[in-house]
Amino acid sequence: MDKMRLVLADVNVIDGVTPTPLANASVAIEDGRISEVASGDKPLNTRDATVLELNGAYLLPGLWDTHVHPEYPPASGATIAEQTADFGANLSRALTEGGVTAVRCGGAANFMDVAWKRAFDSGKFTGPRIFASGYFLTTTGGHFLTSGQARECDGPYGFVQAIREQIKGGVDHIKLNLSGGIMGPPWDLHKHSFLLEDEIKAAFALCHRREYKVMAHATNPDAVKAAIRLGAHSIEHGYIMDEECLALFESGDAWYVPTLAISHLTQQQAANDWERDWIERRQIPDDLQRRADAASDEHAKWFKRALDAGVKMAVGSDIRPLSEAALLEMGLWVRDGATPWQAIQAATRNAAELCGAGDELGTVEAGKLADLIVVADNPLDDINNIRSLLMVLKEGRIVSDRRG
Repeated sequence: MDKMRLVLADVNVIDGVTPTPLANASVAIEDGRISEVASGDKPLNTRDATVLELNGAYLLPGLWDTHVHPEYPPASGATIAEQTADFGANLSRALTEGGVTAVRCGGAANFMDVAWKRAFDSGKFTGPRIFASGYFLTTTGGHFLTSGQARECDGPYGFVQAIREQIKGGVDHIKLNLSGGIMGPPWDLHKHSFLLEDEIKAAFALCHRREYKVMAHATNPDAVKAAIRLGAHSIEHGYIMDEECLALFESGDAWYVPTLAISHLTQQQAANDWERDWIERRQIPDDLQRRADAASDEHAKWFKRALDAGVKMAVGSDIRPLSEAALLEMGLWVRDGATPWQAIQAATRNAAELCGAGDELGTVEAGKLADLIVVADNPLDDINNIRSLLMVLKEGRIVSDRRG
């Protein structure tokens, strides 16, 4: 079905561009791209086409998760090969079970994200598009060291050497962890910044010289402001910010990926069965849940302030399993004040633009690659309707069909 003309008929299109669905529409796909989107009063030519009647379902761009990691902790005793295989399986399930057609990595050991990017791009395996980071770079005694995904660096030339090794490893962008986090030991605190001035300046200078975008883990005002001023492409987390942070976002070109799940998914805050089930399965230690609870109100406040200020924002979860993560994160966006439309745009059009792929992906428009999902119910009425997944298409090929 890859090369023939495919028509998805009798479908309501949420195109990622306008907030009102195009009702009773049809979408034609040829050679992996959307060739035409037609309203109900302008039927498409279906001659020599395979026609799929979707009976009033809702068609959207495929979802993106712009902050992912391999499963953590890995299965007890798992080898590097087993962890890499598990990561690929989880990525495939994200595509076929969650409708996630693209991901951006924020840290992966042994360049396993680069390996799976190449494997999926070859067409021999089924999985989402990957924008790879390899290891994330932090200082000795930095953030999330137990993950196995961290490369510890010290001094300007320590960071320079590590960045060069990342580039040699085939990454798409450089992930710098400039500060601490919520999920970590007592000395790994999100209010603390880790890099010294000469370290951070050297790291950013080399990334700019080699034309690699910086994905900056920045969790407090000092780290956020330093990252934006030095030219970070995106700020991850932003648990604590201030008015100057927002002004820098507004005057600059940086994106914000808030990862609400990290501070919001605890037993105390769970608001529905999906969240409660996730928390029960993840078994996050009580002390880390308390740290998340203490951080959540401040995080939610700056998320909403950034949203209202028009800061460029995209959905990224920072949690696993990848088949559920973006769906949970979108629900948290709406809980914290986003409209379903804003959450959908952040997980489609905005995310594609963040990853430099907006010309090819992220919306349902003629000429774009046909990475699409079909859901039974309208997610603009209830964001959790995004879970009623019926079909997933990647580049016009049906990779998941749950229509019964």
